[in-house]
Amino acid sequence: MKATTASKSRRRAVTVAALAAGAVLALSGCGAGQVSQTATQVAAINGNAANVGSIALRDVRFLLPQTEEYNNAKGGKAVLAFSAVNLSDSKPDELVSIGTDLGQVKIADKIEIKPSTTVVANKPTAKDATAAAAHEQNAGEPAADPNAKPVLIEVTGLTKDVTPGLTYPLTFVFKQAGTVVVNVPVDAGSNNPRQEPPKQGGEH
Repeated sequence: MKATTASKSRRRAVTVAALAAGAVLALSGCGAGQVSQTATQVAAINGNAANVGSIALRDVRFLLPQTEEYNNAKGGKAVLAFSAVNLSDSKPDELVSIGTDLGQVKIADKIEIKPSTTVVANKPTAKDATAAAAHEQNAGEPAADPNAKPVLIEVTGLTKDVTPGLTYPLTFVFKQAGTVVVNVPVDAGSNNPRQEPPKQGGEH
């Protein structure tokens, strides 16, 4: 009798353990293939960043083609966008030049960056100026003036297509801060949250 009772107890213990393991697998199966909360989050800034001296370059990127004039194709033109922040509270600086093997960089106006201010380069339309000024700034960095007209910087005579998914090295030269190379991506455009795939096989 004792042997039989012990045998039954062992069988019950094995059955309980098997059911518990099955429950764990079922619960983990419900989570498999789902898009996590962090996967739906997107970066607030599309471009690259770099620091040199008292100058902080933020959101450096090529704009996506919007018109036939700026087609980002070989032989055509592209627009370079960025925010240049002067972190000094007393010394102004100036963007002297931007070098690249993609083509000739045309800076429409002299770009002076006054102390504790931000200069935005972008396609000069009201929509683009507002969008550029709305980009996040790092803590302690002065924000761009939303009413300021952005400066236009074009890269003309492109030697190759400027393609999304790739980066292109550009050399920024500042009068006081010095020189810095930035690997510049192409604007990712509108950021749309990822959608969860349709569930199959019913709810778990």
